[in-house]
Amino acid sequence: MIRIGLLGCGRIGQVHARSISQIEGARVTAVADAFAEPAQALAARTGAEVLDPLALIDSPNVDAVVIGTPTDTHYDLIHAATRAGKAIFCEKPVDLSSNRIRDCKTVVEQAGVPFLTAFNRRFDPNFADLQNRLRHGQIGDVEIVTIQSRDPSPPPVSYIQSSGGLFRDMMIHDLDMARFLVGEEFVRIYAVGASLVDPEIGKAGDVDTAAVTLTTASGKICQITNSRRASYGYDQRIEVHGSGGMLRAENVHETTVEIATASGFTKAPAQHFFLERYEAAYQAEMTHFVDAVASGSSPTPNLNDGLQAQLLADAAAGSLVQGTPVDLI
Repeated sequence: MIRIGLLGCGRIGQVHARSISQIEGARVTAVADAFAEPAQALAARTGAEVLDPLALIDSPNVDAVVIGTPTDTHYDLIHAATRAGKAIFCEKPVDLSSNRIRDCKTVVEQAGVPFLTAFNRRFDPNFADLQNRLRHGQIGDVEIVTIQSRDPSPPPVSYIQSSGGLFRDMMIHDLDMARFLVGEEFVRIYAVGASLVDPEIGKAGDVDTAAVTLTTASGKICQITNSRRASYGYDQRIEVHGSGGMLRAENVHETTVEIATASGFTKAPAQHFFLERYEAAYQAEMTHFVDAVASGSSPTPNLNDGLQAQLLADAAAGSLVQGTPVDLI
């Protein structure tokens, strides 16, 4: 039995608690949160005890910790969990500073504790199947990857101000997916962006509409577009063009039922938000982590994957400011 402590009992903590409840051989034994009410509520649902964060990390009744707290708390919690010898599941971004992520990487690797950076989209059944087909050569050599990600509506400006910006908060998922699919590191990135959805986001110093182009040393190209607005639902699509064909993963809709009348064909809207769209991915991600801890293997994506995605996000933000491509190597 893998005993898991949840650090953070908000929306994502509740998602992870549900996932753990579906895994035979794992259970939530302790929870912690800055606010008493969500901690008590989640403890009541899981049968866990409520502890303060450091007591949870040091508890002999906890084998692994899930860090779902605000990003600016991750660094200290990772160091504490590493000292305690606990396996670590950490939400992205690991930190808004690449240098602080490097520091975490050093201490985690020296301690030899399992660490998973929670890029859940790698575990989406459709995206994982697409990547598996790529690796088995179904369309030959990868040439162009196109990733589209659009949220149904922008978050509050108060969130924007503490999130690190679109590249580090939203696009970081797609930057990790680009590495996952292309299978090579990128050597150049060029970013453009604008505030077209909410002028207040622009006033806060961020963009809500952006695109980046990434290239590898061998010439492979990846295009990523992001928008904080999609009136038709949560838009998540991937297309990979290769030397022998094309692979594509389309949106997941609320239902597969389609109606055809004299006025045309109509499908249901895309699922509305990430909690519904990536429910299966969250479950598969947590199952992978628990299996890795139980078997003593190394989970992926690891802390280096978290660092590389952050470096790409940093470079994209720099490219936007400079108005020029940024060389990564």
